[in-house]
Amino acid sequence: MASVQVVCLVSIFTLFTFTSSPSSSSPSSSTPLNLSTITIPLSHLFKHPSSDPLQTHKFIASASLNRAHHIRHPKSNSSSLSKAPIYAKSYGGYSINLSFGTPPQTIPFILDTGSSLNWFPCTSRYLCSKCSFPNIDPTKIPTFIPKNSSSSKIVGCANPKCGYIFGSSVQSRCQDCSPSSKNCSQPCPIYINQYGLGSTAGVLLSENLDFPGKIVPDFLVGCSIFSTRQPAGIAGFGRGPQSLPSQIGLKKFSYCLLPHQFDDKPESSELVLDSGSYGHAKTRGLSYTPFHKNPEVQNSAFLEYYYLTLRKIIVGDKHVKIPYQFLVPGSDGNGGTIVDSGSTFTFIERPIFELVAQEFEKQMANYTRAKAVEAQSGLRPCFDISAEKSVNFPEFTFQFKGGAKMVLPLLNYFSLIGKSGVVCLTIVSDNVGGPGVAGGPAIILGNYQQQNFYIEYDLENERFGFQHQSSKRSP
Repeated sequence: MASVQVVCLVSIFTLFTFTSSPSSSSPSSSTPLNLSTITIPLSHLFKHPSSDPLQTHKFIASASLNRAHHIRHPKSNSSSLSKAPIYAKSYGGYSINLSFGTPPQTIPFILDTGSSLNWFPCTSRYLCSKCSFPNIDPTKIPTFIPKNSSSSKIVGCANPKCGYIFGSSVQSRCQDCSPSSKNCSQPCPIYINQYGLGSTAGVLLSENLDFPGKIVPDFLVGCSIFSTRQPAGIAGFGRGPQSLPSQIGLKKFSYCLLPHQFDDKPESSELVLDSGSYGHAKTRGLSYTPFHKNPEVQNSAFLEYYYLTLRKIIVGDKHVKIPYQFLVPGSDGNGGTIVDSGSTFTFIERPIFELVAQEFEKQMANYTRAKAVEAQSGLRPCFDISAEKSVNFPEFTFQFKGGAKMVLPLLNYFSLIGKSGVVCLTIVSDNVGGPGVAGGPAIILGNYQQQNFYIEYDLENERFGFQHQSSKRSP
């Protein structure tokens, strides 16, 4: 049986003023980015209020499951290289800083490949409900102030970009705008976006996105004036036309996520934005698998996701037999695998999860199950290894179409619960962290399982690349 031996375990584990009228212009939706290298740090976002490791894991498991439910059942609502630092946050996500406006205002954003709208907390009257995180005062969340920017414009109903959010039927909601009107003063409707942890609402702006050495004009961004459990904006990197990659014409983007042991620390990794064309050239050392075609369903949210074709899940040297209907999305949008930087723990639908969990339980039958921790944390299986001198953990591998194998390091799939001597599998499923309903993507590959991997989204060649990287060790 393939295994990883660990001898010594450590904790690794209408409220503002504008001087300009609504924008009704129709600028290009994919202006290529032509600039030199920019580095944006990527980091974890905010620390969970509890200092109890068990409660922290329970919070992340529940948040990951809520995120999975939203992704699976979204409600219809209406040179070329840039680099940016990415910071890891114990809120469960990773953040980058982006600058908007004239003069530019820099705001933190959560990096999210599972959604497409870019938005920031906006105006001095921004309200955030249930946003009391350590060191975060909900009344002092960094916000964008439109009246301080000479380039801010409200997006009008007649602007084609309004349709990015509300679809082609938006004209029926713009009653003050006749089809022949070129100077319609009616703004685009208020958007409401829901996420696994909360929601946000606001108005759409056309604004300058400011990169070092390059300004991207007329960038569509949300000015949120009210949110729940969203103490930072979202940088949407999904496939929608309103996403950052789509609006600036990226050919690929990539990142390497520091492990969550660096939560809320100043260390950062890089988010690389690339609008250059390299033909079919592959990045040296990366394993690739093609993106799977998105299901053609009425729910447009499924069109935003990055689908992969998973062939096998391997535990130790045992191939977990997954029914075919879970491996490929059907015409109803159910099934298949997506990759999502906005999810923390990976979600696996119940029938597959049971097979995976049972295989771990079978191969680790010599260790004591910590069922009390399982009940409290929402994770399973958990094992009490406090009395063990060494432990053999089965390897955990995702094998994709084309043969690309993502062999996870132990840190990415088992977590030590504080100093309890208990380790838990960091995978969630329906009825583990909360109630669930079947449907949508069967597997959501979260950021916890992407730690210490260099990940590339090759949009030009429709493929997903990855390679395991070593990282700095914590003191």
